[in-house]
Amino acid sequence: MTAIAIREPGGPEVLVPETRPVPQPGPDEVLIRVAAAGVNRPDVLQRMGFYPPPPGASDLPGLEVAGTVAAIGPGGDPELLGQAVCALVAGGGYAEYCIAPAGSCLPMPAGFSMEEAAALPETVFTVWHNLFERGWVKDGETVLVHGGTSGIGTTAIGLCRLFDIRIAVTCGSAEKCAAARALGADLAIDYSTEDYVEAVKAFTDGKGVDVVLDMVGGDYVPRNLACLAEEGRHVSIAFQRGATAQVDISSLMRRRQTMTGSTLRARSASFKGALADEIHRTLWPLLAEGGWKPAMDRRFPLAEAAAAHARMQAGEHVGKIVLSV
Repeated sequence: MTAIAIREPGGPEVLVPETRPVPQPGPDEVLIRVAAAGVNRPDVLQRMGFYPPPPGASDLPGLEVAGTVAAIGPGGDPELLGQAVCALVAGGGYAEYCIAPAGSCLPMPAGFSMEEAAALPETVFTVWHNLFERGWVKDGETVLVHGGTSGIGTTAIGLCRLFDIRIAVTCGSAEKCAAARALGADLAIDYSTEDYVEAVKAFTDGKGVDVVLDMVGGDYVPRNLACLAEEGRHVSIAFQRGATAQVDISSLMRRRQTMTGSTLRARSASFKGALADEIHRTLWPLLAEGGWKPAMDRRFPLAEAAAAHARMQAGEHVGKIVLSV
């Protein structure tokens, strides 16, 4: 099969096509003939040498795929064979074939293309777990999400609209703010010209938001806490501006706020399977009814993975970038 490998840590140009053997599924695994693969920020970090795959995972980038089940590992469900699925994987998505845990596979939502389905698993699993499970957000509440036009941001907008949750986002330009509002954001703040803390306070009449979903870290953390209401929850999923922050613990205590966070890639197959089951039961029926589709940016052929990474790294995209296989 053809796969896109990382020749050495570096820029997009280190992504190179290779010929590799088709992998064979083990117990509780399936082999997917990949039709499309999502491109995500962790792929860029892995290419740069900052985010190595967990033990036992493929060294190839790619954390989400859509395609057809081509083979089933020992003891697997034979009914999966030939099914169209999308799947969360720990690596290996940039290839013509990819191994996936059977429990992390979800059926193709009705009315979705392969590219749209490939844009779901990584961001949907991440947003669902961190915003709805760890952040405990519920109908009628308000959230703040940074990176409003990223894959995470656009997914958060879509899911909040499904569940009657108000969402404020930050973006880096007036054009991106307009794009976020067009996708359904209730408030889009241009952080290059506005103080997002003051904008959030005005938006919430001084109360603050119930949840912050943060992928920035560093000096954003104390500012995020200033945006939170009493009993508010701060959920960290990345730290683009640094892994350390200075926090006023006394304020945290007085306002009874909660700080938490998580990473997804290294979690166990059983955890991801349980998360997939909850998403299937709760979210998939709404997708089948046409409730939401992911915002799609651009599609690149698999051989042009370097160009896809260059676009993501430049921050030019709105929504999901995918590779067509």
